[in-house]
Amino acid sequence: MKSTGKPEPTVTIDTSGYAVATEEIRSEAKRLLLEKIVDAVVGYQSGRRKGSAVPVIITDPAQAEQLVFSPACVNNLSIYLTKAKKEIRAKGKLAVVAKGCDLRALAGLMGESQFKREEVVIIGVTCAGVHSAGVQPNEPLTSATIAKKCRECSVHIPEGADLIVGKLPLLPDLTPTEKELLEKLDAMTPGERWEYWKEQFTRCIRCLACRQVCPFCYCEQCLCDRGRPQAVDTSPRPSGNMGWHIVRAMHLAGRCSGCAECERVCPMDIPLNLLNRKMAQELKELYQYEAGLTPQEKGPLTSYDEKDDQSFIK
Repeated sequence: MKSTGKPEPTVTIDTSGYAVATEEIRSEAKRLLLEKIVDAVVGYQSGRRKGSAVPVIITDPAQAEQLVFSPACVNNLSIYLTKAKKEIRAKGKLAVVAKGCDLRALAGLMGESQFKREEVVIIGVTCAGVHSAGVQPNEPLTSATIAKKCRECSVHIPEGADLIVGKLPLLPDLTPTEKELLEKLDAMTPGERWEYWKEQFTRCIRCLACRQVCPFCYCEQCLCDRGRPQAVDTSPRPSGNMGWHIVRAMHLAGRCSGCAECERVCPMDIPLNLLNRKMAQELKELYQYEAGLTPQEKGPLTSYDEKDDQSFIK
């Protein structure tokens, strides 16, 4: 499903505001810890590779100088706020650095009672985009290196955060490549779509990286790990792979925040976010529902209404 249009000219994206965001994140983190408003701050620090960034949890105001923000800050830090991360939650009240797209995950987790709004201080950071998977961390952010999800982002400014840091530049108009892929997927017959996904899932090695990085896979024991009874074949065989990805897609339907972390960490380059977006598209068309920036207790697949469409019942 490659694009047949003309190649898009490479455009450099202004990230000068990231240096401003870094200084403001450090200042706010230090203040929050000094004034004992929070007990720990979840953010990013420089990694071992030049230009890279990795998640970090700091508890000492002096550690605030370690915090950074750059195009390499790809991780969705909301995963550290789930009840599955007991060692992080045990630190007390948390502050978390969140890009605009990460707010959807935070809202979803609040709706699923993973944490209460008053338990977390959200440091929203204005974001022009982050690197795509496989891009060297010290490369500039351009239309060639930016993540696909960032091409059609609508929350560059994280409204709803407790405070917002950074400065948003004038953004270029980029072609939304995932939207094009969805349109091509929709144009296929059911049989063609089945063959397309079957071919994609054949590459899966069942490393479960997609599950480990997903904020919404917070169950202490996954259904798909159970051996007796075994719901899904755990070996990387075609039938087991298809079962695993279908179960996971249905489990995330109406919940997925579109952070695309699953696709980023997949070593086999399976377009997992495309599948999740297709599921989100179906729910929007059938139930006029989509994951948003406001916590919602129940989605369409976890609630029942007598007016629900029942045409699928034969």
